[in-house]
Amino acid sequence: MARFLIEVPHEAKTRECALAAKVLLSTGSHYLTHADFGCLDGEHKAWIIIEVDNKKEAQFLVPAAFRHLAKVVQLNKFSLAELEEILKHHEE
Repeated sequence: MARFLIEVPHEAKTRECALAAKVLLSTGSHYLTHADFGCLDGEHKAWIIIEVDNKKEAQFLVPAAFRHLAKVVQLNKFSLAELEEILKHHEE
């Protein structure tokens, strides 16, 4: 399975923050009920990390009201060996 970071923005108003949180929590989805929010620090977004088969599946998990605003990014990690190999083939 692949890992994805989903970023869901919402308006910078107290009511909008509460509504966004309520929508995510009301889904009952384990992923969405564990979203992290940046609202109290002035960053009006929710972040969710999920493991699913593909990007479309990740997008589909976002409630329809926020789907068009959401940004979905596939996450990956590199080993030092992989980075050395990349750098070896892409020297300037």
